[in-house]
Amino acid sequence: MKKSVLSAALGALALGVAFSAPAMAADVSACLITKTDTNPFFVKMKEGATAKAKELGVTLKSYAGKIDGDSETQVAAIESCIADGAKGILITASDTKGIVPTVKKARDAGLLVIALDTPLDPADAADATFATDNLLAGKLIGQWAKETMGDKAKDAKIGFLDLTPSQPTVDVLRDQGFMIGFGIDPKDPNKIGDEDDARIVGHDVTNGNEEGGRKAMENLLQKDPSINVIHTINEPAAVGAYQALKAVGMEKNVLIVSVDGGCPGVKSVTEGVIGATSQQYPLMMAALGVEAIKKFADGGEKPKPTEGKSFFDTGVSLVTDKPVSGVKSIDTKDGTDKCWG
Repeated sequence: MKKSVLSAALGALALGVAFSAPAMAADVSACLITKTDTNPFFVKMKEGATAKAKELGVTLKSYAGKIDGDSETQVAAIESCIADGAKGILITASDTKGIVPTVKKARDAGLLVIALDTPLDPADAADATFATDNLLAGKLIGQWAKETMGDKAKDAKIGFLDLTPSQPTVDVLRDQGFMIGFGIDPKDPNKIGDEDDARIVGHDVTNGNEEGGRKAMENLLQKDPSINVIHTINEPAAVGAYQALKAVGMEKNVLIVSVDGGCPGVKSVTEGVIGATSQQYPLMMAALGVEAIKKFADGGEKPKPTEGKSFFDTGVSLVTDKPVSGVKSIDTKDGTDKCWG
């Protein structure tokens, strides 16, 4: 994210999140625990946390799973943070349900726990969540895909390239949001795969990376080679899907949509690899999270959510060079100016 955008966001924090007056605390330490340390999204999140920690004099320790879905490493990281006497933890959980007992141990030990990007399940298992409205992010790309297809949407053949079998909340929210935006009844909004719309070819998991996206796309093509719409959990998975389609000469026949809005992802929109993506702001999430831990250490108050929501909303923008009526969007020039990579 460009400096001006982040500055505006940090200003918004003062309006949307209330803290008590600080009573300065010394030797404040915090932990950042991400799903991986290779996905550009989490790389940028770490950059945001590191820069803000340096600015505020907070000692930051960073941990990451070996792959997306590696909850055991995240559990061990929380245990380490408790033992080290950290004041707070920022976490993007791989297993949003399974991590809850360990998060409780941290909160019982007096640590402030903030979920970044991915709400825990239940969401109030964390003290706060700083995130994109992931349901809205899904709705935006679903609406865009539906309007782009026009009359052909009623006969679409749709594949979903999801994250992991554990169905973390971010995966469910984006997936179900796309369905709602496209006009599909998602059935149980807290579950992936129970819908019965005939347009859905199927779901596969990607682990949020290119290789996973390629393999999942190949699997869905074997199931139905007439597939013509693909929802992807993130842009690395979208690029993998495109590679699989290109290998069989189908790259021009399938509409791919995604979520993240990193600079490489926006470039993929410019190049026509991805039709549209919902841009989120991980650097902002992490910077605000470190600031919240510092203020908690200084004054004891916890951050409050955005008015009318259960979390602090860090914003989302649909990025596409092919706008459609009724769906607000920005073009790739603006998306590049705002991207976080």
